[in-house]
Amino acid sequence: MNGFFCKSPSTIMASDFKTLLLNHAGDLDNMVRSSANIITATEFPGLNTLGISMARTDIAVSGAVLPHSHPRASEMMFVHSGSVVAGFFDTKGKLFQKTLAEGDVFIFPRGLVHFIMNYGFGLATTFSVLNSQNPGVVGITHAMFAPDSEVAEGLMARMLSFRDMGMDDSSSVDSPWFY
Repeated sequence: MNGFFCKSPSTIMASDFKTLLLNHAGDLDNMVRSSANIITATEFPGLNTLGISMARTDIAVSGAVLPHSHPRASEMMFVHSGSVVAGFFDTKGKLFQKTLAEGDVFIFPRGLVHFIMNYGFGLATTFSVLNSQNPGVVGITHAMFAPDSEVAEGLMARMLSFRDMGMDDSSSVDSPWFY
């Protein structure tokens, strides 16, 4: 079975194929100043058996989405508003990173650790499609450190320093994370 049991055809309604769950910005009052809202078939029945899910990410000025991965999905991210730096690490630790503006699209391959940082002077909003009904999220930072630890705060500061190092528009660089 791919996903949940299908509804009886007699109970399917047009409202199963429409959602308002991505209409509003998330709560940005947190250490990383960002919010990600992933919508799956659990919340949006019209996605059942389609093999996709969707997400909205809002990032305040100087905010970031900390490194994480999706073990069962690749992610295609569309920048709706603002400017972001998006990047991922390949399996050898090589960093692929670009500065993105409104209308740009960036791909995060399945299972690879990736991140997003607000690079602008206002709120940045992205929308993503993931090619799995249940993409999963593995939060690398919070899996290793307490969310309010000095190590997590230091990692956030290090990520934000990448743009000050002129790495914001590189196609790829050898990562300082691996030795």
